[in-house]
Amino acid sequence: MRNITLSADESLIESARERAREQNKTLNQAFREWLEDYTRREGVQAIESLYERLRYVNLSGPKMTREQMNER
Repeated sequence: MRNITLSADESLIESARERAREQNKTLNQAFREWLEDYTRREGVQAIESLYERLRYVNLSGPKMTREQMNER
C-alpha cells in the first residue's frame, strides 16, 4: 500500500476523524472507502453515458408471434 499526504483545514480533519470514530473506523479506513467509491462512480458514469448514447438501439428485435418463434 502506498502512502500519500493530503492538506485540509484542521477543523475539517477533526470533524472527519470524529465521524469516522462514530462509525468505528479510522480516518484512513474512511478515506480508502471514499477513494474506492469515487473511482467506482467514475466507471458507473461512463457506463451510464454509453447507455445514453446507445439508447436509440432496439435490443428486443422485432415482435414475433408464438407461431413465428416456434418456427425457429
